[in-house]
Amino acid sequence: MFFKLIYESIVQAFQQLSANKLRSFLSLTGISIGIICIISVLSAVDSLKENVNASFEKLGNDVLYIDKMPWNEDPNQNWWKYQKRPQPDIEDLQIIKKNSKLSHQASFSVFIPGKTIKFGSNSVEGAYMAGVTEDYTDIFNLEFDKGRFMTPFEAANGSNKVVLGYVLAENLFGSIDPIGKEVNIKGLDFQVIGVLKKEGATLINIFQFDEAALVSFNTAKKLINVRSKYSWGTSLNVKAKAGVNLDDLKDEITGILRSARKIKPREAENFAVNQLSMFTNLLEPIFSTMNVVGIFIGGFSILVGMFSVANIMFVSVKERTSIIGIKKALGARPLIILLEFLIESIVLCLVGAIIGLIIVFGLLKIATSAFNYDIYLSWGNVLIALILSLVIGVLSGLIPAWQAARLDPVEAMRK
Repeated sequence: MFFKLIYESIVQAFQQLSANKLRSFLSLTGISIGIICIISVLSAVDSLKENVNASFEKLGNDVLYIDKMPWNEDPNQNWWKYQKRPQPDIEDLQIIKKNSKLSHQASFSVFIPGKTIKFGSNSVEGAYMAGVTEDYTDIFNLEFDKGRFMTPFEAANGSNKVVLGYVLAENLFGSIDPIGKEVNIKGLDFQVIGVLKKEGATLINIFQFDEAALVSFNTAKKLINVRSKYSWGTSLNVKAKAGVNLDDLKDEITGILRSARKIKPREAENFAVNQLSMFTNLLEPIFSTMNVVGIFIGGFSILVGMFSVANIMFVSVKERTSIIGIKKALGARPLIILLEFLIESIVLCLVGAIIGLIIVFGLLKIATSAFNYDIYLSWGNVLIALILSLVIGVLSGLIPAWQAARLDPVEAMRK
């Protein structure tokens, strides 16, 4: 009886939809638009978070970045204070490697102002360049499309070896295999020993590896004065051992650098120890605001849709009053009548939600192509849409269903 009741209620719901097409369209539009607004925003925010987390994992969410200024402050507020601080240098790296017990690896890099890189008649101006130490690839989880990274011997001796980003290698060499070929940088010939795997678009890029040229730190000394404190930036990165809490490593590194720089106990640090989760904390209020705005706008549409569905149900009760009277006269209990109209209301709202989800899926596919990163509709958000439409169906159909269940059979048959 129960399954028969569900089946008949679903059939009646679709009969109402087909019999009153314009009324049904206008009523379900509110539900669909509300679902589109809410689920689109939730999906966009979830996708943004996923892309941010993926970027963090790629860069290493177990890595600390020692810099002059903290990442979670507006640099314009205390610009001169931070500019007076010393740049992290190679001595800091050596001290950390010698004294740290909680770190797994540490690397140092110095950024080289854009140089022109030439191969034959091809050249790329203003290429991203960095002189890095030997642990750099492990800390940033760099993968190679071809070739390899510098060996410890090549790094220590400042050999003229270079690793190119995928896009940079493509611009210089085209279809030619670059491994073993020589490029010219500032009048010096460098042998290409590796090409990084294509990174593609990510939301957070500390360094544009696709367009980068990496040489060893000792090789960088041939191109720039690595002791200069103001012409270019440096980066000191420390990776935690497996199982080590990043906060514990942060405390240890802070203590090591304070001691090395002879900072007195009551004096503030002249360096900042940053981690990628700082970006998450900065972005979280933005994500929350986006969710609230989407729910607020979608809530109005759903409210309008809920009243529209309730109106359909009131009309449906009125049109079928005599049929309700006959059913009750034949022994149908009030609960059966109530469930019949309640299920019908739920089905109408579910139809509106499914239409909205199909439109959201199409919009997200278009957005994925336009913004060049994946924006997806998760099963969790689909479930939210269906549960929300089910609740709306119950709320909008409860009063009409209750009214139908309370009809007197004799009075109903007369009408």
